[in-house]
Amino acid sequence: MSNFEQTFEKSLEQYAELVVKVGVNIQKGQDLLVTAPIETLEFTRLIVAKAYAAGAKYVQVDFEDDQITRSRFQQGSDDSFDYYPAWKGDMMERFAEAGGATLTIKVPDPDLYNGIDSDKVSRATKAAAQARRGYSKYTRNHEISWCLIKAPTKAWANKVFADIPEEDRIHVMWDTIFKMNRVDGGDAIENWRQHLDTLNTKSDQLNQKNYKSLHYRAPGTDLKIELVENHIWGGGGSENKAGVYTVANMPTEEVFTMPKRSGVNGYVSSTMPLNLNGQLVDQMRITFKNGQVVAFTAASGEEHLKNLFATDEGARYLGEVALVPHDSPISNLNRIFYNTGIDENASCHLAVGSAYPFNMKDGTTMSNEELLKHECNVSLTHVDFMIGSAELDIDGELQDGTIEPVFRKGNWAF
Repeated sequence: MSNFEQTFEKSLEQYAELVVKVGVNIQKGQDLLVTAPIETLEFTRLIVAKAYAAGAKYVQVDFEDDQITRSRFQQGSDDSFDYYPAWKGDMMERFAEAGGATLTIKVPDPDLYNGIDSDKVSRATKAAAQARRGYSKYTRNHEISWCLIKAPTKAWANKVFADIPEEDRIHVMWDTIFKMNRVDGGDAIENWRQHLDTLNTKSDQLNQKNYKSLHYRAPGTDLKIELVENHIWGGGGSENKAGVYTVANMPTEEVFTMPKRSGVNGYVSSTMPLNLNGQLVDQMRITFKNGQVVAFTAASGEEHLKNLFATDEGARYLGEVALVPHDSPISNLNRIFYNTGIDENASCHLAVGSAYPFNMKDGTTMSNEELLKHECNVSLTHVDFMIGSAELDIDGELQDGTIEPVFRKGNWAF
């Protein structure tokens, strides 16, 4: 085995151990559900082995294949797109109720639905969300352990690294994933402990500030966002209902909190393309009034955006505000990954749709009706879009009305 192969195998093993022990933080006697593209078979096998070694009682693997997924939209009958098996939604809810953990390798092909009617994709996405509402409550409230990670697929690597020889793209993508997950030097788990401490410190600073609102200004953006009363900033990881500390997204560079549902006014422009369920939307401009989306445009994919906002009433309101400095590890790679789980960690971003109740004091104890009463948005969907750049300035309004800089030229002002 060459030195390159030895280094790669060591990094791959470290990465698998990292996502099992830090990401989902599997506990002895716990079930684990792994969802993965079939192309990632070898890496998935390694994850399963690490999970059993860490004490998992049973590991179930559900493989996905983009071509099988696409064939439904090419050949399926029209009534297929409003359908999602109730038994599958029930199974996921029972799995969560029993305290199972979920680990998903989420890398949708950015061009998967080229030539497919956007309405079909939107209907199928909504049907799945409706059927999985019971399960989603467990993840939205962080009651269970769940984690989203990345691994290379051919279609994704070809899209991101189209400027390098095709035979090198998968290897370069692996190296990039290792780097953004702090697996490229030393002890990856210790690297992550230090990184999580840094994010927690920033969250603590913001919680002490207790801003009333944030005002964003950049080319194409002039947006004021009020924050919900008793909001809580989070970042990195957090404890689930059982007291187990997990990290929901790997990589992660963000700190985030809850906007006031009716307190968003102005307009904002995206700074990166959005991979919306395998459909690309680019150069968005969205206008809000009293929290609601009242106008929007996109240079491409506007129909996809229209269908997103039609999901339900909550899809037209913000559910998350997240801060990421422009001078940060993923941003400094200076590459668009067409994967929100990565691109959102290179850029300040917002999300339309459901808020995370744990971003508000006592939010996880409230019903949907109570959440709405407290200005927390509720929706079937949650879609992040990137708005950060080196030209973004953010001012924070303190509770006494004092205005102070939070971001200047894309980076922290304190």
